[in-house]
Amino acid sequence: MTATLPALAFAGIGLMGLPMTRRLLTAGYPLTLWNRTPDKCAPLLELGAHRVENPAELCRDANVVMLCLANTEVVREVVFGPGGIVEGARPGQLLVDFSSLEPAATREMAAELEARTGMRWVDAPVSGGTPGAEAGTLAIMAGGREEDVERVRPVLAHLGQRLTRMGEVGAGQVTKVCNQMIVACNALVIAEVVALAERSGVDASLIAPALAGGFADSKPLQILAPQMAASQFEPIKWHVRTLLKDLDTAVKLAREQGSSTPMSGLAAQLMRLHGSQGNLERDPATLVELLREQCP
Repeated sequence: MTATLPALAFAGIGLMGLPMTRRLLTAGYPLTLWNRTPDKCAPLLELGAHRVENPAELCRDANVVMLCLANTEVVREVVFGPGGIVEGARPGQLLVDFSSLEPAATREMAAELEARTGMRWVDAPVSGGTPGAEAGTLAIMAGGREEDVERVRPVLAHLGQRLTRMGEVGAGQVTKVCNQMIVACNALVIAEVVALAERSGVDASLIAPALAGGFADSKPLQILAPQMAASQFEPIKWHVRTLLKDLDTAVKLAREQGSSTPMSGLAAQLMRLHGSQGNLERDPATLVELLREQCP
């Protein structure tokens, strides 16, 4: 069975990359790995993956090369830097980028990669966090040629419950920006709610179950409110720095498009304030501490 499956390569074994690659290995795909910190590959090597020394080597045997990296600058370095993917890429291969990047930069990099090597690009950012990555229930929003998205659909079916092609390259990133605007603003409002309930003498741990099924219910409410009420901030499932980066991308995109994002702009300011207090690497559930501190 394994011989009939396309060979995959993956760069970025972090909070999301680890469970995603584990699912691909479990599904039987041949998988080659690269990570800036090689030790993070160890649990996957035990499952049959192979590790290479630089990103260019990911292209040696792979039909599809996948990225799940921190930001635009890191993706640019991995693709175009010394020993980068551009040095090993060839026509017929696909790059699938799960990272959350600036849409304009994604379009520029995709065009350059194809012009220099013939390798095409699908931006496929995801939503659902580490629980979704572990369960294979991510929502995947893709940008790219229709035939390229359809080509990787069977592979991505092992990672997500839904894959939606949003348009040409870059459209997936625009959709992810919209997703993160909703998530980040929601997280801050939930922190306000928990802090207000506590200040008012209400058991904040009851907020999520009390509102379940109502118009205010949401996945962020059910996940974050209990964590915030219990001040349970570990294990870290995602990072404040990630939400801040995505909010900054939203504000920049809105400015480029002549659109207005007052709520997301304020959320970015509050997220930056929280991050400046040593919380960039902490879970966004810690936002409740910011709101608690703001109370007189």
